[in-house]
Amino acid sequence: MTPTPTPTPPPTLLAHGLRKRYGSTTALDGFDLAVARGTVHGLLGPNGAGKTTAVRCLATLTDFDEGTASIDGLDVRRQPTSVRERIGLVGQFHAVDEALTARQNLVLFARLSGVSKPRARRRADDLLAAFTLADAADRAVSGFSGGMRRRLDIAASLVLTPAILFLDEPTTGLDPRGRATVWQAIREVAAAGTTVLLTTQYLDEADQLADCISVMDHGRVIAEGTPAELKRRIGGDRVTIVPADGARLADAALVVGRATGTEPSVDADTRAVTVEVADGAAALAPIVRALDAEALEVDDVALRRPTLDEVFLHLTAPASDPSREAR
Repeated sequence: MTPTPTPTPPPTLLAHGLRKRYGSTTALDGFDLAVARGTVHGLLGPNGAGKTTAVRCLATLTDFDEGTASIDGLDVRRQPTSVRERIGLVGQFHAVDEALTARQNLVLFARLSGVSKPRARRRADDLLAAFTLADAADRAVSGFSGGMRRRLDIAASLVLTPAILFLDEPTTGLDPRGRATVWQAIREVAAAGTTVLLTTQYLDEADQLADCISVMDHGRVIAEGTPAELKRRIGGDRVTIVPADGARLADAALVVGRATGTEPSVDADTRAVTVEVADGAAALAPIVRALDAEALEVDDVALRRPTLDEVFLHLTAPASDPSREAR
């Protein structure tokens, strides 16, 4: 007997055709988004693309002019109170009170959400342990590092275990260690079953955390897919050769071109010859053999895949840039 396939759950977040104007400025211009349940969904875009406006509209903080949106099956515009009970939000600025301790902050957020005092204390203790803040529970937040404050912000947004957590550039201004601790907190939130919508300016952050990424520009989504799918949009792997003798840069380019059947690009400033290859690591051996046959010594041979930074620049380049993908 053929097993019955498990139905795909509906998206936690669904938006269609959102439009928002501020005077003569169009912030959202037909914004569409679907965020699968239990995933981390990255929302990327240049400054002014509309990311924060989209989050504010979806989190019921700003009303949109046109379109429809739902959170956990609830209409954002018609059922805002119920929607707020199912979301958590961490904005670009700290929401916790620096004069209070970490524990006092979490108890306060829980009590403001209607949780009884005993349950609020238990929930605070659970969150402090989950976000590795238990040792600092009774210290004033004013003495916390940036990473500790962001972890506390995220913990405060989870006092009611929301269906979806909005994180609007949560690691802006943090040092690498602080970013790493916040990344781990986000992974643990998602692993516990909360859907996460993450806006960020750090492309490596989206690459590390997001199951799916939507790229915004001029108020709408212009590309969407997994990090790997988006990287494939601008080509395959690349091999870069740096000849030991800069005077033989043109010779190296000829050899690499013959070995791969593809015309390479040459950067005289970095003394690099780069060629796109379809078969990844398998392409390295023929290139190296061809260089050896011509007695061309090299300082470096590297194989790399396209990065999200390259995808982002490619998709959001000015319309006058001929390298921009038609869409």
